Amino acid sequence: MLSRRTFATSTLAALFASSRIHAQEPEANYDEARVPAYTLPPILVGADRAAVRTKVAWRSRRAELLDLFGAHMYGRTPPGLPTATISEVDAPVAVLDGRAWRQQWRLEWEGRASVDVLVYRPRHDRQVPVFIGLNYFGNHAVDPDPAIRLSTRWMRTSEANGIVNHRATEASRGTVARRWPIDLVIARDCAVMTAYYGDLAPDDPAVVRQGIAPLADGRQDRIPEAERWGAIGMWAWGLSQMRHAAGRMPGLDAGRSIVIGHSRLGKAALWAGVQDEGFAMVVSNDSGCGGAALSRRIYGETIGGITSSFPHWFCRTLSTYGGRESAMPVDQHQLLALVAPRVLHVASAIDDRWADPRGEFLATQAADEVWRLHGVNGLGVTEMPRVDKPVGAHVRYHIRTGGHDITRYDWEQYLETVTRELR
Repeated sequence: MLSRRTFATSTLAALFASSRIHAQEPEANYDEARVPAYTLPPILVGADRAAVRTKVAWRSRRAELLDLFGAHMYGRTPPGLPTATISEVDAPVAVLDGRAWRQQWRLEWEGRASVDVLVYRPRHDRQVPVFIGLNYFGNHAVDPDPAIRLSTRWMRTSEANGIVNHRATEASRGTVARRWPIDLVIARDCAVMTAYYGDLAPDDPAVVRQGIAPLADGRQDRIPEAERWGAIGMWAWGLSQMRHAAGRMPGLDAGRSIVIGHSRLGKAALWAGVQDEGFAMVVSNDSGCGGAALSRRIYGETIGGITSSFPHWFCRTLSTYGGRESAMPVDQHQLLALVAPRVLHVASAIDDRWADPRGEFLATQAADEVWRLHGVNGLGVTEMPRVDKPVGAHVRYHIRTGGHDITRYDWEQYLETVTRELR
């Protein structure tokens, strides 16, 4: 574990409260002077070394980069996976003093896997933008409402969040409600769709196959074992399935869907958003290593640390780059560029050094050239902004006060981006 001397007590409390587990990396670098010199692989130069100067040429380059990230980082999504059916739908219930509908339904795949979905939408007939994201401790933890079904799935044990012997208890209700400000989202005429990430892939290598993993059996025989998807790939695929389902439900505008995630689920949101261009906007909140932060900076968490502590998240190939990040054929600025020309919002926190806020900004800034190629106003700045001063247009970035978390302030910025860019 990282030495307790590395972080202030308040920051540690925030990290543990967010269910984050640090990698076994006792000598993580937090000194900018020790960041090694590095050269980022180009975005707008193809495998044939030809410059990419047109939107048509970008489509070919985009396919190259997407393939590289599948082979070297997240694993390849198996072909021919089934589309989810909506197997159960509860009648909508009026909540928030009658301003919103709350609805619970279930997605199911071939009777072999399922995910319970919780939706809040404004109580009118118009279709609205919908935030689609996964949660850490079950839908019942998003709101204390006793009518929300208590998850019975495996969970990481957490006394603070009411998880005992890997199962949720009644004490778990509403424990992460502050991370899901439903009232704010409804007030801005948007909807929220969420599901427990463990429904798709339990977050432990010993039980990760209890989710949707069996759906890939027989469908990835031609994918080399080292390139097969891990939990992040499964969570990302589930997010895309949720988007497809949103298009079949009243009040939700799947054409203005926003995929959102915090921390490891920020990594999943990015991978979902770059694979599924049906998402109109992609939000990365404190996603760090393997998310929005540049791997080559060797600051905070690194490839070696993350693949050692969480071997089930990525494909096995990624672990071969631990300690040799410069040998990777890709880096995260290229991943962010794959969102273009859609809307991207990347967020950091000033005290979240483990996630390398500067590395997240530099990746965002480096990716901006692809929005310029498309003639779209992107980030538009070259210097990291001041704390709590968001910048950008179709590419937005903010760094806020505080540590590793997703806060009401973060949601306010994402909703402002929706208002500016998706209306």
